[in-house]
Amino acid sequence: MAETERKYEKRWYIVHTYSGHENKVKVNLEKRIEFMNMGDKIFRVEVPQKTVTKVKDGKRQDKEEKIFPGYVLVEMIMDDDSWYVVRHTPGVTKFVGAEKKPIPAHDSEIKKIIHRVQVQVAKVELDVKVGDKVRIISGPFADFVGDITEVYPDKSKIRASVSIFGRDTPVELEYNQIQKV
Repeated sequence: MAETERKYEKRWYIVHTYSGHENKVKVNLEKRIEFMNMGDKIFRVEVPQKTVTKVKDGKRQDKEEKIFPGYVLVEMIMDDDSWYVVRHTPGVTKFVGAEKKPIPAHDSEIKKIIHRVQVQVAKVELDVKVGDKVRIISGPFADFVGDITEVYPDKSKIRASVSIFGRDTPVELEYNQIQKV
């Protein structure tokens, strides 16, 4: 494909923002696109996020976490007008790339990021440590109480010692199967 054809093609660009302002930038940019009638040049604005479930004091809380804090993805046709709209959106500090010329992200990278966001399995974080007592709330050992002997945060699992028929038995459990006592 000739360089001039590729120049006016819809591509993904990465925009650097003030940390913590990613969602604000997305909302502001979407309003500017509508207000300045740029819908034919700026198509999508994405803030890649994943859902993390934290369990604290026995209560589950789902929380959205940014995958790339400080960055927003923008699908657009790059020209002077679209560059101006994005670059002058409040909270945007710069485009990622060379100083004068934004460099589009590789399509394969963007596909991986968007695919990862869509199929992201909710990660559970639990405030437990070795020695804590937990009640098993699901599975074959439901309603048993055990003592945590090992914690595997990377797998979202724990190993606990549970008294079954008068004998301590080690069982491996997922975070979503337990509740801190």
